[in-house]
Amino acid sequence: MKYVDEFRDPERAAVLIAAIGDLARSLDRARERPLHIMEVCGGHTHTIFRYGIANMLPAEIELVHGPGCPVCVLPMGRVDDCVAIAEAPGVIFATFGDAMRVPGSRKSLLQAKAEGADVRMVYSPLDALALAHENPQREVVFFGLGFETTMPSTAFTVLQAEAEGVRNFSLFCNHITIVPTMKAILDSPDLELDGFLGPGHVSMVTGTRPYEFIARDYYRPLVVAGFEPLDILHSLWLVLKQIVEGRCEIENQYGRVAPRDGNSAAQDAIGKVFELREFFEWRGLGSIDHSGVRMREAYAAYDAERKFAIPALHVADPKSCQCGEVLKGAIKPWQCKLFGAGCAPETPLGALMVSSEGACAAYYQYGDLEGLRAKRAANAA
Repeated sequence: MKYVDEFRDPERAAVLIAAIGDLARSLDRARERPLHIMEVCGGHTHTIFRYGIANMLPAEIELVHGPGCPVCVLPMGRVDDCVAIAEAPGVIFATFGDAMRVPGSRKSLLQAKAEGADVRMVYSPLDALALAHENPQREVVFFGLGFETTMPSTAFTVLQAEAEGVRNFSLFCNHITIVPTMKAILDSPDLELDGFLGPGHVSMVTGTRPYEFIARDYYRPLVVAGFEPLDILHSLWLVLKQIVEGRCEIENQYGRVAPRDGNSAAQDAIGKVFELREFFEWRGLGSIDHSGVRMREAYAAYDAERKFAIPALHVADPKSCQCGEVLKGAIKPWQCKLFGAGCAPETPLGALMVSSEGACAAYYQYGDLEGLRAKRAANAA
C-alpha cells in the first residue's frame, strides 16, 4: 500500500498545512469573515473529518459542506415511490445498502423489508441483473441513484439486459447531474462561497470541462480534488493560491484519475440510455431544471416508472429536520437541534445521518459529540 501511504504522510501534510497558513496570513486583514470553500463531494467531507483536517486549518478558512451525496439529496417522495414499487406483488427490489434506511414519509425500504417486501442489498446493478436471471418469473427492479459516477454502470447494465433479451429487469432511475446543482448553489442568495473543491469521482466520467462556467461566469476558483488527506490539503492550497493571486481557474489536482475530457465510453453509454429530465426535485434545494436523467423512449421496456403505478407525490421533510440547510451549506450538522439527539445513525430522521457520504454521519462518526453539543447549547443561549 505504499502508493496510498504517500498520500497520508504526516510530514508532507505538515508542509502543506504550513504553506496554507502562509497564504492565509497574506490575505486582506480587513475581511469580515473567513474564506468559505465548499467541498462538493461527501467523500471529501468524510476524509476531512476522519483525518481532522478542518481542525488543522487557519481561522481564515472555513470549509462548507456541499450536496454531493446522492442518497442524501433524495426527497421523501422518491423514497415513498421506492417503497410502493417494492411492495408490489412479485417484485424483487434491489438497492445499495445505504439507501435502505433513508426515511420516507411512512417507512424506509428496510422497514418495508421487515414487513415482508422482498428488498435485497446489492453491490452493483449487475448483481440486480443476475437476480433477474435467477428469478425469471419475478420482476427485478434496481434502484439506480448517484451522480455521473454511477450512471455508466447502470447504463451498461441496461444495455446488457437488452443484449441478453432479459425482460424481467427494470430500473427506477434517480440518477442526478452535478453541473445544474452547482449552478443552483452559486445562484443561492444566502450563500457566500469563495471557491470549490470539485468532485473527483464525478470528474473521472465528465472530465473538468463542464466546470469552466464557474470560473468564467461566477469568478470562483475550483480545484478537482482526490480523496486522500494530502489530496485535500494540496487542493485547498491550490484554491487559496488562486484567491491570493486574484485568479479564477479550473485546476485538476486529481489528474492521476480524472482526465480533462473524462471517459468517452462512459459518456456514450449515458447518452445512449438516458436523457435529461425537465426538472428533478432535490431534498433541501427544491426543483432544479435539467438536474436529473430519465430513460429514453427506446428503453421504455426497462423503465420502472412506466411499468409500475407509483405515487410520485411531493412530500415535505419534517419541520424539525434541517437536512436541507445542511445540504446547502447554510448550517453545520451540529447546529441542527436534532443532531445526535433525536437523529442518530440507529434512529435517523434525515438522509444525511444514514448515508456513508452524509455530512451528519461524518460529524457523528468522527466528531467530538459532547463538544459539539456544548457548542450548540452555547450558541442557543
